[in-house]
Amino acid sequence: MRFRPMLGIMIAVFSSVALAWQLEVPQLPLTDKRSVADVYHGVKVTDDYRWLEDGKNPEVIAWSDAQDKHARALLDPLPLHAEIEQFLKRLYNKRAPSFYDLKNQHGLLFAMNSQPGQQQDVLVTLRSPNELASKRVVVDPNQIDPSYSTAIQFFIPSIDGSKVAVSLAGGGSEAGTLHLFDVATGKELPDQEQRITGNGGGSVAWSADGTGFYYTRYPHEGERPRQDMNFYEQVYFHKLGTSVSQDSYVIGKDFPRIAEISLTTSDDGRYLLLSVENGDGGQYEHFLRDPSGKWMQLAQFSDHIMAVAFGNDGLYMLSRDHAPRGRLMRLPLTDPELKNAVTIVPESTAVLQDFGFSLSGLRPAFVITPQRLYVTELIGGPTEIHIFDHDGHPLGTVPVEPVSSIDQIVPSQGDNILFENMSWVDPAAWFVFDAASNQTTVTAMRESSPASFAEIEAVGEFATSKDGTKVPLNIIRRKGTKLDGQNPTILTGYGGFGLSQTPFFDPSLSAWLDAGGVFAIASLRGGGEFGEEWHRAGMLTHKQNVFDDFIACAEQLIKAYTNPAKLAIEGGSNGGLLMGAVLTQRPDLFRVVVSISGIYDMLRSETTENGQFNVTEYGSVKNPDAFKALYAYSPYQHVKDGTKYPSILFTVGENDPRVDPWHSRKMIARLQAANASKNPILLISFSNAGHGGIGSAEDQRIAMETYWSEFIYQQLGVKWVNPVMQAH
Repeated sequence: MRFRPMLGIMIAVFSSVALAWQLEVPQLPLTDKRSVADVYHGVKVTDDYRWLEDGKNPEVIAWSDAQDKHARALLDPLPLHAEIEQFLKRLYNKRAPSFYDLKNQHGLLFAMNSQPGQQQDVLVTLRSPNELASKRVVVDPNQIDPSYSTAIQFFIPSIDGSKVAVSLAGGGSEAGTLHLFDVATGKELPDQEQRITGNGGGSVAWSADGTGFYYTRYPHEGERPRQDMNFYEQVYFHKLGTSVSQDSYVIGKDFPRIAEISLTTSDDGRYLLLSVENGDGGQYEHFLRDPSGKWMQLAQFSDHIMAVAFGNDGLYMLSRDHAPRGRLMRLPLTDPELKNAVTIVPESTAVLQDFGFSLSGLRPAFVITPQRLYVTELIGGPTEIHIFDHDGHPLGTVPVEPVSSIDQIVPSQGDNILFENMSWVDPAAWFVFDAASNQTTVTAMRESSPASFAEIEAVGEFATSKDGTKVPLNIIRRKGTKLDGQNPTILTGYGGFGLSQTPFFDPSLSAWLDAGGVFAIASLRGGGEFGEEWHRAGMLTHKQNVFDDFIACAEQLIKAYTNPAKLAIEGGSNGGLLMGAVLTQRPDLFRVVVSISGIYDMLRSETTENGQFNVTEYGSVKNPDAFKALYAYSPYQHVKDGTKYPSILFTVGENDPRVDPWHSRKMIARLQAANASKNPILLISFSNAGHGGIGSAEDQRIAMETYWSEFIYQQLGVKWVNPVMQAH
């Protein structure tokens, strides 16, 4: 069972709180103000804590250690700290095995597998989703690295399924090395490739005969200046059994500095599809290599082609050109010029999903079988699978759970498909849809919850934002919850990069809900819930809409469910930026803030490597209009001296390649200096961790969730209720 720590964090409470917080703890470090001034378009901006950006400086390391020790000394002695850990461990240990990122290849089903008591997920093969006894482990990071700090980023089987390329990364760094394994024996092959993944992701595609593979490659030593080493991703080809020095350049020299490349082959391996994203803002161009080795550009960034997939009768493209909710087109492989593409599924009221994110690149959310086209449609959050023939004639829908999400669709035998489905109250399960009978059957790959959700319900409401926009708000609560304004409530959101808040299942919420808590998820502008217009209304110079939407959702909850003294908010990454913005704009509205790996200094963000990939989503201070918008909401610049701030906990992974931990260091220092309340403002650092727990071992994920949990419960003063576990 995969827990969603960035959205659904388990909460716990404490008796005897005052005693624990009166214990002697290390003092917070003194934080010097060392002012540095910058001038942007005639505006002078002073930064008192620029010195905290240097994470290698011994003085900064000592400061971080002191902050960390202070926070842990306050939280570790709390009476139920161990209880929370034990509760989470019981959840993890009692869960059913889970399978994700499935790939059907040459009669074998490849999958990532999470098992109870297993620190890192492993790569396995099975004969079918109903034959779990046939499972064989191909790659086990727990055996490769006994410290459990190495994780599988992604895997790509060869066309014949005999070999598999696996990217492994350590310590949450996401800097992957490609390893090859023999599928039948699990034996590692001698070929290896360094620096195939980085800030722009990474990807691999096998040649048709399996004698080599195409791979993404970042510059090697001496090829680029130091500041460009994690940019300029290109594609190379490696022939098995040869030296890496003999690898040949394929394409990419003319791609943008912040290119993010995804590779896919046709089923027979004869055609190679290459998609390039221009940073993280949702702009794509696509290229096709034919069997003769000739490259052709299929679409430019300005064509708004979001995703491309191979079918047996051509290429299928999802376009948002003059169709913000998406339309599907078919393009013949015999003459693959965009002008020859024909629209087969026109834009409708629902949003056609373009792709799902994975560390191996883009995974289209539509699947083509010999005679059918399965399309994932998004309706404000929940998703459905609609069926068409290859000419776009509708053939109905695939039966799925009500108000649920489709995480992945995998082609199966003939026109059948395998898909993963979950809801707010039902764990994930893999189903087979039989095209002949139009029937859906659950497979043996079905997760179960150690905690009962029988008395839990999910309801949908709308909040009205500052400009009148209706914002969806999903609320998870116990049946019969009193709407008396006294319920302790957690509100979370994201609002960026076109990512939608679709239904997810998190058994760790059971403790919070059993204690009378309410959990709410806001579907904010900047996401993709209502198409590209919804996304664009929350990006670049329109980013303030995201924060207005979230504030409106908080005020909606206060009308019936809760009050500011009982409202906690949490978010991570771009959702951490959200936390920083709303806590500085409306510190009176929340009692507790938990922010994970957040971005806070928007004026300095693009000085970091990954921040440069983000400029197509956030904008750049080099542009006067973008600077004006960034400066208007950047959380770090809007902390005000003498303000009574709520209780705040920030957590970071010191190896985070996506959001540099200095964001949190500077923001915490500024908040601690400005705060006029007695509420704690804490920073916890995890030394061998990356972005929000990506790549972390199970024990480390539990440790992170424990801190997030106890802080909220302790600060809200909610009484702990130990959920009853059920057998799966």
